[in-house]
Amino acid sequence: MLAEYYEQIEVLVTNFTLAILFLLIGLAIRDVLKRSAVPKFGQIIVWAVLFLGCFGFIAKGIIQVLWESGV
Repeated sequence: MLAEYYEQIEVLVTNFTLAILFLLIGLAIRDVLKRSAVPKFGQIIVWAVLFLGCFGFIAKGIIQVLWESGV
């Protein structure tokens, strides 16, 4: 049974691992921004870049699913 779903399990674990990685990166960035005296505009830029990176990853996943399903 495990061999039948190996590819799906692999995709789920990979996506879950990358989500945890993005979360840890966000926590590290938040800690660095709080400890240093970064102006508000700089914090907005940093969070925008992080969000766009996450958004790009999510968009890639959605496009890949749509492409493979033939929609």
